[in-house]
Amino acid sequence: MIESLNENYWTQRYENNQTGWDIGHVSTPIKDYIDQLRNKDINILIPGAGNAYEAEYLWKQGFKNVWVIDLSKTPLDNLQSRIPDFPASQLIHGDFFEHQAQYDLIIEQTFFCALNPTMRTDCVAKMHELLVDGGKLVGLMFKIPLNATHPPFGGNEEEYRSIFSPYFKIEIMEEAYNSIPPRSTNELFVKMIKA
Repeated sequence: MIESLNENYWTQRYENNQTGWDIGHVSTPIKDYIDQLRNKDINILIPGAGNAYEAEYLWKQGFKNVWVIDLSKTPLDNLQSRIPDFPASQLIHGDFFEHQAQYDLIIEQTFFCALNPTMRTDCVAKMHELLVDGGKLVGLMFKIPLNATHPPFGGNEEEYRSIFSPYFKIEIMEEAYNSIPPRSTNELFVKMIKA
């Protein structure tokens, strides 16, 4: 049986430093993607952002329209302490599925694998809803089976394609060539356009 993945669950994980997925910096594939972006005025969302190293990196590169959302306030406070001038109004303590706004880009980094797998189709539909026409979903997904009863939950390319293809044009879904060593050969880099 899958544990209840509510706010209390995630807050306890952060407060007890049970965050094995947290690498302490932006992952190389996402950093490399960010580095090629030219328009720094785009609206970016990072759902289930956790400690949001991607948001920190974006902010330091001059992207100011960055929003992060997480069920737990603890990692949002961690980001605020690292970047005191990051606008509190762009740190959303709440439920991704209830969020209402429009974004040009959604960055996926360990959010999808943290959700109960029964929620995956709803998650993809919500990402589609939150993106403007032509908006992009970019990020990393585990391409291996992981845990059955608790996050992170893994998956495979075939499963992901079946879930995402009704909502997105999949431009890239391939093994990330530049993953950090502990995740080498275990991640798919994805770039999808809202269909």
